[in-house]
Amino acid sequence: MKHTLQQVFHSGKFVIGFVIFVALMLIVIIYPLIITDAPLTIIAQGTFFKPGIYVNVYDSMNAPKYTLLLEDADAKRIASRLTPEDRQAMKEWLIAIGIPDNAIDIEDTAQLLGLWETHFDPKMQIAGMTNAKRNYYIRLNTSLEGLLATEGAIIAAKNADTGALEEKGNVGQSEFVNVTQVANVRVLPLGTDNFGRDVLTQLVTATRVSLQIGFIAGLIATLVGLTLGLLAGYVGGWVDDIIMFVTNLFTVIPGFVLLILISFSIGQERRGATTVAVVIGFTSWVWTTRAVRAQVISLRNRDHVNLSKLSGHSLVHIILNDILPYIASYVVMAMILQISSGILAEAGLSILGLGPRTTDVPTLGLMMNWAMIYQAHVLGKWWAYLPVLITIALITFSMNLMNTGLDQVFNPALRD
Repeated sequence: MKHTLQQVFHSGKFVIGFVIFVALMLIVIIYPLIITDAPLTIIAQGTFFKPGIYVNVYDSMNAPKYTLLLEDADAKRIASRLTPEDRQAMKEWLIAIGIPDNAIDIEDTAQLLGLWETHFDPKMQIAGMTNAKRNYYIRLNTSLEGLLATEGAIIAAKNADTGALEEKGNVGQSEFVNVTQVANVRVLPLGTDNFGRDVLTQLVTATRVSLQIGFIAGLIATLVGLTLGLLAGYVGGWVDDIIMFVTNLFTVIPGFVLLILISFSIGQERRGATTVAVVIGFTSWVWTTRAVRAQVISLRNRDHVNLSKLSGHSLVHIILNDILPYIASYVVMAMILQISSGILAEAGLSILGLGPRTTDVPTLGLMMNWAMIYQAHVLGKWWAYLPVLITIALITFSMNLMNTGLDQVFNPALRD
């Protein structure tokens, strides 16, 4: 056993795949211990918040303030509110009302805003301009108010007795707060999804659930395939004929189509993660049965098997002690592929809306389904679907690398 493990871990492909898979497992185990939020908790009043660090504005006003004289602070403030697209749109509006092109420099912020403040009129009717475009310019004009102002912002509160606003403080443009001194800070490395839920927390839980589905489906498919393959290959005769008839029948019917029909017939309310895993497992055993059967047929007439027969050993003893150890490595490789296939099958089902019920727990497939329904790929909200694709790719890639590494160790034809 020790020698076998040494051989396995001398395979570069297996080691790389194993490291990737273990890293994913550690994240799945450790992350929930640090972030204890429920994965489907709505934390944002809105959809698709960008990845970043979110600081509570109210708490930041009351945090200790520090004056930093940064040369590029004003430029960054202006750039955050006046994008190159906005500058070009302002130029187009100014040209449309008769300002010469050579009199407009979109890089000169002061000049551009001066022209804009002088000439922009929200009530002006420009030929060929749609209402949507006019509303865009009105919103842009509102956002530009006070952009070049040098004074700070006044903090006011309503007087409980008179109801009038009273100045409580002033926030200067060169004042900064230390994020560690702000009471409420939330880091969202992957932003939020269409429901306002933390994508990273959801992704970690979805990875764990998808792995559970893959393991359950892979274990069931491997056990069913192994049992039927051993019986068909060793017993032969009418047992082999019946098993191969059923196997060929399932081969003719596309497995994924059968999976869709069964999942649909179960109904949304009864489709839990375990139920989906069991359905996937009982529809994915066909190729394992055929492969195991072929392996057993090549072993059943070996000398050690015949010797065991002559010794009067039972059928179960011969299969478990004289045949199974010789195909154990192949069974492990088959199970790895079955787990990977189970995860991909669940993702496919969930994208079609036939995965586990959405109110239970997230899965990688369900996250893809939500991203597609709410058009994250169309809106450019990459954080809602790209991390899911990368996670699925990493899981399947790591498992296929481990399988390839094991194949190089145990397959004499590929052994160096």
